[in-house]
Amino acid sequence: MAKAKPFSPVKLIFGLIASQDLVFKRTQELLIQLYGPLDTESHFFSFDYTDYYKKQMDGALKRKFISCLSLYPPDKLSEIKLKTNLLEEEIALEINAKKRVVNIDPGILSASALIMATVKDFAHRIPMQKGIYGHLEFLFGKKAVKILPWTYPDYRSLEYHD
Repeated sequence: MAKAKPFSPVKLIFGLIASQDLVFKRTQELLIQLYGPLDTESHFFSFDYTDYYKKQMDGALKRKFISCLSLYPPDKLSEIKLKTNLLEEEIALEINAKKRVVNIDPGILSASALIMATVKDFAHRIPMQKGIYGHLEFLFGKKAVKILPWTYPDYRSLEYHD
């Protein structure tokens, strides 16, 4: 009988969507307090792939990715997503916003895949814990990123891959 082995630690990343620089800054400060220093920070990408967040957030939306210096056990992703959902509410309250001002999507990056956490169920999403699902975005090959049929439209952008 094969025995279960502990998971290897993985890179913790966050995809952030907002319209205000102040909101990005505050979000990063809180994430650093919770998960430690960052080692990578992308530039801003225009986020106009969907109208989904425009209904919830005002302004021209931008996307940014950040990653933590420390590695994390992959089985903590559900717990982290629940915490980032609370942070979204906390940040809105801090700036007296009447609606959502930031979307925080945590994910785990390994040598073989990128998995993002979501609360939305769908056929290809894997239930993890406490109402959180794993959404497999990419598979990594030796020479290329493999895009999947359900990979989010913005994640298909070669600009993101770089």
